[in-house]
Amino acid sequence: MKVYEAVTDAVLAARDTDHFITSREPRITIELGGIPGDRHFGLLRPADSRQRIYPRGTMIANRRQISIVSAEECAQIAEALGIEQVLPEWLGANMLLSGYEGLTLLPQGARLLFPDGTGLICEGENLPCIGPGEAIARTTGKPEIAAAFVKAAKKKRGIVCSVEREGTVNAGDTVRIYT
Repeated sequence: MKVYEAVTDAVLAARDTDHFITSREPRITIELGGIPGDRHFGLLRPADSRQRIYPRGTMIANRRQISIVSAEECAQIAEALGIEQVLPEWLGANMLLSGYEGLTLLPQGARLLFPDGTGLICEGENLPCIGPGEAIARTTGKPEIAAAFVKAAKKKRGIVCSVEREGTVNAGDTVRIYT
């Protein structure tokens, strides 16, 4: 097993469940269902287009409780889109990490362990979709970005995780990544 380190540059939550845009907070509490009050909180969630083996709406285990992106990959997406920056808020991310190259390629089953013992399991790549592209287009005033986002963010959109151990994650925390 290899161990790497990264820094938690920001922690965020989508407290308004009507949209996926997140806001920065100094710390987030993480329970087995995710971040209380976040739109992705829950042990279960309805199946959608990602789980084609179940009828849409069937309740399944929530393996998308936490969304994590990297500062390095956000910069790469911004460069591909020809804009100054891509903020994690626009992607609906719950954490922004820096210092670990290729976060999106982290293998399923990798563990992320925070200083207080909070543990997350990588469930895989967060596949890019049109929603964040539309949010970036609105924010930047460049409508062409909406269609270009999916291609620009492929293999750079970050990961989704489920919770293995509850705790608190603070902006500035060092995270150990076990692969």
